[in-house]
Amino acid sequence: MLRQFAQKVEDLMRLIENQRSASVSKSSPCGPQYLVAISGGMDSMCMADLFLQTLGADSFAIAHCNFSLRGEESDGDETLVREWAERNGVRLFVKRFDTVSYAQERGVSIEMAARELRYDWFGQLCREYGFDVLAVAHNANDNAETLMLNLLRGTGLTGLHGMAEISWMCASCNVPESSEPPVFATLGYPASSLCHPEPSLCHPERSEGSVLLFRPLLAFTRKQIEGYVLAHRVPYRHDSSNFTSDYKRNRIRNEVFPVFEKINPSFIRTLNREIGYFSEAGSIVEDWCRSQLPNVLLNHPEPSPCHPEPFLCHPERSEGSVTISTAALLSTPHWRYLLYYILSPYGFNAQTLASIESLLTSERTVSGKRFDSPTHTLLTGRGVLTLVPQNAITSDPINEARRTLTQSDDMIVVRGEGTYNFNGVRFSVETLEYTSQMPLKQPAGTLIFDAAALRFPFVARRWRQGDWLIPFGMRGRKKVSDLFADLKYDTLAKESAIILVDTQTPGLAEQEHIAALLGARIDDRYKATSSTARLLRITILQ
Repeated sequence: MLRQFAQKVEDLMRLIENQRSASVSKSSPCGPQYLVAISGGMDSMCMADLFLQTLGADSFAIAHCNFSLRGEESDGDETLVREWAERNGVRLFVKRFDTVSYAQERGVSIEMAARELRYDWFGQLCREYGFDVLAVAHNANDNAETLMLNLLRGTGLTGLHGMAEISWMCASCNVPESSEPPVFATLGYPASSLCHPEPSLCHPERSEGSVLLFRPLLAFTRKQIEGYVLAHRVPYRHDSSNFTSDYKRNRIRNEVFPVFEKINPSFIRTLNREIGYFSEAGSIVEDWCRSQLPNVLLNHPEPSPCHPEPFLCHPERSEGSVTISTAALLSTPHWRYLLYYILSPYGFNAQTLASIESLLTSERTVSGKRFDSPTHTLLTGRGVLTLVPQNAITSDPINEARRTLTQSDDMIVVRGEGTYNFNGVRFSVETLEYTSQMPLKQPAGTLIFDAAALRFPFVARRWRQGDWLIPFGMRGRKKVSDLFADLKYDTLAKESAIILVDTQTPGLAEQEHIAALLGARIDDRYKATSSTARLLRITILQ
């Protein structure tokens, strides 16, 4: 394993010399400097020892995050890392985070909060101290887990690529708080990235401050790592949270993979081999999609050495519109995937894309429809689909600053008054003083709540099997699926339905007892009464 690791380091150094020789020679005459992310667990401690044996203590530093999530156990991890660094003469950086507060402030999961915190800090260290390479301890098992998670989320061919052994950590990208960790564009890898389709050519003037992300353990299984650690007596600590199934990744690792192993004992290697094939296939499909863009885009920009596909680079910053010819799109083979390729970088999820496809293939009138993502809006017209940034559309007077916080494809957090876009539906949220003269009966598409009952922040998510509420004025519970039948919702309406969930009442955030079906019914416990002081009004906007 040591010999294979050394070869990977050598290959990386050769790649750096080929791609960034001028930059590296200026910043580090003796070769690249490595920042190695260490948690104290088996994988990262194995990687630290491999770096020590291969390059020596002077060629790298280690960075440890204490997320303050497991009390004495977290402190014990930090102690182990400190002792190892001191014993081996390796430079050490340590930072403590209040991860729980960070997650609550931003309305994200603990797992997402820890990911955002650590990558942001690692990037700061690399820029401040001049590290050329950030090394993380993802292994073959992690790659297989990522593949399964992406399949479950629905990420198209891009998600089947898995993780790259060598990637570019883009210092110029502004990553949304609720997104995945900082966007990495692939370098020396078959598949390109939506951030930088050709990273070695994109923003060459910024290459001096860029950092490579290196996953040197990606070709090794967890069993191989365990064998190395035991044979070389490398100290490490167990993270007790890895043995629970509280997180999706842990559930796959602890409950699904043991079943796979019974079917195919070497399934980890099999999946990683398939990831390589998926990546090659994805590259072929992406090349084909790019070749079709001039045919279907009416305002297709000319490619440049910096951006071979300009409109896909930093779509969140795009100021201009993109116009798609409906006739040209529908006459193109495999047009559904081509539409996905065009729209997915702009945040349109699978459900919204399915609604757009259904509209294009139906006999309904196409013109005059609107579909929203967190950052962009797709407007349908006669023979065209026009994609525009939301800031190019006149904002709702309720709140000039739009508050669209997307946590995932499944939910958003509603933090306060404003206009929100989710699941292809745009709705406004406002609070107002209640007086006895105000009518509580509202027009279709509007719901009124007691603001003291449904408090900010609350969650808007998609419907799930088992959801139920106690309809206004009734005592017994009713399943939302039965409510759909009463309201004569078709399949498309069900897919577009939005459920409001109370996150402030203890024990209700993850349960099936919901606060409302947006635009249709509220739960009786949230109704406004004669004692109500303030109202919360939510209206679906056309």
